Parts: sequence; structure tokens; C-alpha cells
Amino acid sequence: MSVAGYSVVAVTAVVVATLAVGAYGWRFSRTTSDFFVASRTVRPGLNASAIGGEYLSAASFLGVAGLVLAFGTEMLWYPVGWTAGYLVLLVLVAAPLRRSGAYTLPDFAESRLESRAVRRLSALLVVAIGWLYLMPQFQGAGLALAATTGTGPWLGGVLVATVVLVNVLFGGMRSITFVQAFQYWLKLTALLFPLLFMVGIWLGDGGVSVASTGTTPGDSWESPLAGAGGHQLYTTYSIIVATFLGTMGLPHVVVRFYTNPDGAAARRTTLLVLALLGLFYLLPPVYGGLGRLYAPDLIASGNTESVVLELPSRMIAGTLGDLLSALTTAGAFAAFLSTSSGLTVAVAGVISQDGLGRRLGGVRAFQTGAVVAVLVPLGLALLAEGVGVARAVGLAFAFAASTFCPLLVLGIWWRRLTDAGAMAGMLVGGGCAGGAVLATLLGAAPAGWPGALLAQPAAWTVPLAFLTMVSVSLATPWRVPRQAARTMVRLHTPEAVQLDRGILPR
Repeated sequence: MSVAGYSVVAVTAVVVATLAVGAYGWRFSRTTSDFFVASRTVRPGLNASAIGGEYLSAASFLGVAGLVLAFGTEMLWYPVGWTAGYLVLLVLVAAPLRRSGAYTLPDFAESRLESRAVRRLSALLVVAIGWLYLMPQFQGAGLALAATTGTGPWLGGVLVATVVLVNVLFGGMRSITFVQAFQYWLKLTALLFPLLFMVGIWLGDGGVSVASTGTTPGDSWESPLAGAGGHQLYTTYSIIVATFLGTMGLPHVVVRFYTNPDGAAARRTTLLVLALLGLFYLLPPVYGGLGRLYAPDLIASGNTESVVLELPSRMIAGTLGDLLSALTTAGAFAAFLSTSSGLTVAVAGVISQDGLGRRLGGVRAFQTGAVVAVLVPLGLALLAEGVGVARAVGLAFAFAASTFCPLLVLGIWWRRLTDAGAMAGMLVGGGCAGGAVLATLLGAAPAGWPGALLAQPAAWTVPLAFLTMVSVSLATPWRVPRQAARTMVRLHTPEAVQLDRGILPR
């Protein structure tokens, strides 16, 4: 059997296993709370594995190795930032957000600022970020299946969308939690097991240094700030801002903290997530480095994101190499399925509550929202071309950092935030970041500094959003919510103390 045949078997096994694990969760999904937040009963260990499963997307599984292969160690800022984002989340957001009692980000925005207008704007932004993040998942699925089996680039995306819809429609958050926890460990195994063989072969070949593979004069593959079109320092710091602060603004990340029983469990979950992400992100850069030695033609062809899929069969001859490539293909599909599942639940929850809730209500509204949440980005992914998986995800981080990061940080830690300030900040930050994202996706960014500012906008859009929120809030002090002080007490007081003082019902 060829590598294509083994890959088809591997992808089929992942799909069947995903549906089987999801079916296990269907038995526990009965109420609306089960579908939205798994009735807030997910313990830290399971939740951390589920978060790791949904967070490690196509950009992590395929994109990081491809970026390191093409551009070198400067691209390590992406995995460093994606991991460190959870440290910021732990310190500033995790426990207070869980204590808010919200189901979605728009729920939090409305309860904190007592404004339906802020809720509607937040709902629109959640859907926009979710769709922007879903597109590269479907595109990456098509890339992975086409690279290993020779099928059309549309088939992988359609397959992922179908499996995700089945699990979400029947089980919601309860089912997806089990699926994502399983898929984290599958992805880790799919990268680690082939790497053990490949590192052994590299050592047997003399352990040649990757830094010795420069192909052109001045090619500084190991230099941290090389490339970036002459604006190295700005580009690097903008990536840091986007990845460090964008994590807390991703709807599928935030919604998982609503599933913890309390704020203390949310903090423990975040600590475990940091360990799981740190372990995983040790592996993709090694694929990129080995690809520089054993698959340099992928750089010239522009197909660097397939290095994880192709490298095992290139380095290891015979059936073993084909089987290991099939295993990485299975891991890639697990990445697409888990991240797409989390995004679908988050976007479906917002669509059902803020668009369909009054007409359909409950579980039926959630299920209809899930269909819309999947079909729109799938259609866009089939029509769009161009931007790489990791690049598109990076733009989603920049957009999230420019909108929900200021709302969450100021909403949790600053009592004087007003609805007018929050709306102005999200509109300014989201408008500027959205315009930059659109210009980049359409290839309309100019050269020089304007192009650098549009290609990596977070370094200026995030401070602008914070400044706008603070300035407008200070200019509208009469719009501070009446219950702001009480809300702040609830956000920052441990649940046990709230029970003793009667803030929470027993």
C-alpha cells in the first residue's frame, strides 16, 4: 500500500474515533446548559486537555514547522506567544471571567456594562473572529488531504465540516469536551512518535547543524530578527503583542473557562494548559529544522506547510516511513477537527443567543446556529486562496487583541469603564485591525512602512483601542454602570467567600 492509501486509512480512523468519542458525550447532553458550557462541571485535567486540543490548530500543527523551515528561528515567536498568551490569561482574566457567570463573551459584556448595544457589537465581533479563524482550518484540511492522497483541495474542508457538525449538533459542549481532550493526546503522539525515528536518523547522519544550510550570501537562518522586509524589530514586537494579548480575545478559548466549576478550577486549568502547550510546541520547530536538511525543495516550491506531512516518508524509507507520514496526517486532521469544533460551539452559542434565540429558543437555536457557523467560513475557504495557515491565524489573533483584549482587561480591572468607551474602543481597534487584515488578505498592502504596519497591525491597533476606551470612558462618567461596584466585587471575590456573605445563592 502507498503512503496515500495509509493516509486514507489514518484519516478514516480519526474520523471514526472522533465520532465514537463524541457519541459517548451525546448521552450526557440534554439541557441547554450542557450544549453551551457542559453545565459548568468540567474538571481542570479534562478541561486542560480539551483546551490544548482546540487551541493547537492547523497553524500549530502544520504552520509553525513551515514557518521555521522557510524563515528560521525568528518564527519561534509564534509558538512562544501562543503559549505565553495563556500566562496573561491566567494572571488577568481566567478566574474573574468564570465568576461572571456568563455563557459567552457578549453575555459578559452586557452584564458588566449593562448595555444591549455593547452586547450586539460583541456578538458581531465574535462571529467575525470565529469565521476568520475557521477559514484556515478548512483550508489546511484540504491542503493536508491533497498533499498525502492527491484528492481535490476542497474535500478535506468538507470532511472536517461534516464531522464537526455531527458532533456539535448532537452533543454540544459536553460532547466536544471529550473529543478535544482525546485529540490533544492524538496530536502529541502523531508528532512525537515519528520524530523519535527521524532524530535517530539525523544523528546517524552525523547530526549536521541546521545553521549550515544557508543557500545565499547573507542568509542568516538562525538570526532571530532576519527578514520582515527591513522592518524586523517592529514586526517581531507586533507578533508578540498579537499573540500575547490575542489569546484572551479568542471566543473558543474564553468559552472553555465558563465550563469550570469555579474560579479556582479555572486557574488550575490554565496552569495545566501552559504545561501541555509547552510540551507540544517543542516538536514542530524540530520538524522545520530537519526539513531544512532533508526537504529543502519545499522552500523553493512554496509548499513549506506540508513539511510535517512529507518529512517522515522522505527520511525513512519503505513501509515504516509511509506509516509515520500517515500518522502525521491523522494528527493534522485531529487539529482541524478539534479547533473547528471549539470555534463552532463558540460562534453557534452567540448566533443562537443573539440572532435566533427569540425565534427558535434553546437547543434548536444552538443547532441552527452551528450550521450557519460552519457553512459560511467553509464557503469562504473554498473560494479564497493565498494566505498561509499560520499567517491567517496570526491575523485573527491581531483582530482579537484589538477588540476583546481591551474590553476584558478594562472590564475586569477598571470600574470606570463605560458602555460608550467600550464600544468606541472596539470599533476603533476592530476597524483598524479589520482594515489591515482585509488589505493583507486581498494583497493590497503597499510597500515600505505602510505595508509593515498593515501586515502586522497589533503593535499600533491594540494601544489605540485601549487609549480610545479609556479616553471616551473618562469623557462619559455619567455612563458608568449603576451596578459596577457590585459587579467588580463578584468578579474578584472567591466563590467560597461569596457563599458565606450571601453574594451567591447556596
